[in-house]
Amino acid sequence: MTSSESTPQDGAQPRRRDARQNRERLLVEARALIALNGVDASLEEIARRADVGVATLYRNFPTRDDLVRALHEIALAELSSVRDEIAAAPTAWDGIVVYTERVAEWLVADPSLPPILKRMETVDPARGKAASFKVVLSGLVTQAKRDGDLRTDVDAVDLAVLVTMVGSLGTLGGGYTGQWRRQLSIVLDGLRVVDRDRPKLPGRPLGAREYQAAVHGLSRRATRAATHGTTGRTGPTTEPGA
Repeated sequence: MTSSESTPQDGAQPRRRDARQNRERLLVEARALIALNGVDASLEEIARRADVGVATLYRNFPTRDDLVRALHEIALAELSSVRDEIAAAPTAWDGIVVYTERVAEWLVADPSLPPILKRMETVDPARGKAASFKVVLSGLVTQAKRDGDLRTDVDAVDLAVLVTMVGSLGTLGGGYTGQWRRQLSIVLDGLRVVDRDRPKLPGRPLGAREYQAAVHGLSRRATRAATHGTTGRTGPTTEPGA
């Protein structure tokens, strides 16, 4: 093979690398913008922030849901180690604590996750977070009840709902975000049978002024988001053919 024949192949690798980098930037910027504006965030703005053209975005993610699916797969990969931690827990109750703590922490750390998970439960329930942990949770709940550690009227869906509620504190920001461990401890106390010891709650509650400051900050962010939604977007925000 001559050197002139090898040139196209040599040039293919940089192009593939550029394509991967473009895709990675799109995912990073999509995650950041969805955290602010939800899954209906402007696709054009995501492309602009990633410094690529809109055509590049659609080449990688033909529809908005394709983009959400890709973000969802990344998120689940980050959570995959939780199953190993649950399996290593000494009791079913400890496994429930591991599950709730890790999933709540995961949700709080990335405010884009709640809207991504909600969208996935709508467009593809079989691939949603709750579905992926359904068997694990059901086994934990059954065994924890047999052990006398978990209330008999609690089921796996209750756990999924409660941990999502606590994890949603990450979307509120400000003083709320640091409260998740305390609020989760209160939730766990409510799940225990009545005669079990209750550990001391971590952290402290927000003071009255801190609470008011957090509420006002949330209201200001909501106002800014609403303003952005009506005046800050340029061009169409739906996928081709939608």
